[in-house]
Amino acid sequence: MAEKLKVLICGGGCAGPSLAFWLARSSHHVTVVERFPALRASGAQIDIRAQGIQVIKRMGLLDTIRSKLVDEAGVSLVDSQGNVKATIMANKSGQGAQSLTSEYEIMRGDLVRILYDATRDNVQYVFGKTVERFEQDEEGVTVHFSDGQTSKFDVLVGADGQGSRIRQAILPYDDPDPLRRFGLYMGYWVVPRSESDNNIRKVYNAPNSRMIMCRTHSPNESQAYLSFKDDSKELRSVSKAPVETQKEFWAQKFQGAGWQTDRFIKGMETTDNFYCQEVVQVRTDTWSKGRVVLLADAAHCPSPMSGMGTTSAFAGAYVLAGEINRNSQDLPLAFANYDKTMRPFVNEIQKLNPFLLRLGYPKTTFGIAVIHFIAGLVSFFRIPDLISRFSREEKGGWSLPEYPGMNVS
Repeated sequence: MAEKLKVLICGGGCAGPSLAFWLARSSHHVTVVERFPALRASGAQIDIRAQGIQVIKRMGLLDTIRSKLVDEAGVSLVDSQGNVKATIMANKSGQGAQSLTSEYEIMRGDLVRILYDATRDNVQYVFGKTVERFEQDEEGVTVHFSDGQTSKFDVLVGADGQGSRIRQAILPYDDPDPLRRFGLYMGYWVVPRSESDNNIRKVYNAPNSRMIMCRTHSPNESQAYLSFKDDSKELRSVSKAPVETQKEFWAQKFQGAGWQTDRFIKGMETTDNFYCQEVVQVRTDTWSKGRVVLLADAAHCPSPMSGMGTTSAFAGAYVLAGEINRNSQDLPLAFANYDKTMRPFVNEIQKLNPFLLRLGYPKTTFGIAVIHFIAGLVSFFRIPDLISRFSREEKGGWSLPEYPGMNVS
């Protein structure tokens, strides 16, 4: 008979509550601790693809998520005057792979609320504190919280993002840096919607390896994404500076970039919904140690450039829960199977070519013109449509495993 475990999940974003959903349904005692003082129902537009769609179907949340989807019909490349140079439409046929825009685009805040509502009746949520440190032995994990309290658990799950403190605590001392860097930086914020904003995401390349993207999610608001490529190591500290300092940096970096830059910089000055990060991948051979295990970005962040972060979080939560349920009395075996099952999928979605990334951030106006020309040809001959319709839905050919009792739909 499966043993019922006392599980602590550190991180209340998407991955942690997804795991809590499955574990609580199997009658495990689950606590989610989140450092923010309340549910962090904010953030950028995210998408669910391939195996992630299969997981939300098995969770029985497909219709609920559909009711909150963002209407994004496709992606257009534009020049400095806003002229469209190429458009790639979303594949909403229900067959084949997703294109640059997924059929399931949703605001992070809406997805977080859905997962919270689906778990709050049988999962304990604790806001405003986090795991300060922990020790473990054969009997369990003793966790010391930021408020001075101490509790013991059978399992500790680090779902605390790409900068995971849980990961830092379990990695071997001589382990290489788990962060794979690309010299890419991204800022995100919400701006008032303008008349030119519609349900087509717009992407603009500016000289000096800069990119601006605008997408719309509501009648009143749009989202601005500014990113650039620069291999200077000193820039790695930008996202750790005070918010006002970060905003000053982005305003200066994109000064005179063209298109609607002035509008986005003006909106940034007053927005409360601002976020900045270095774009990285997390790569480590260590996903667990004893009774402590890592999940989603804490274990294997694929980077926003992959478009697979949310999908890998859903898939990882499903597999980890399935293996814990199957081997609740042998956690090392459960975690080893989780690693063995997920690793091929993770290796596939982390295949990002640095050369292609550089091509996507041209330094010169000539380089930008080349991108527009190639994208225009690809769009004209509808090559992305053909690729999407005749490609397998499963990313990398990895099939989501089946676990007994883990299909609500």
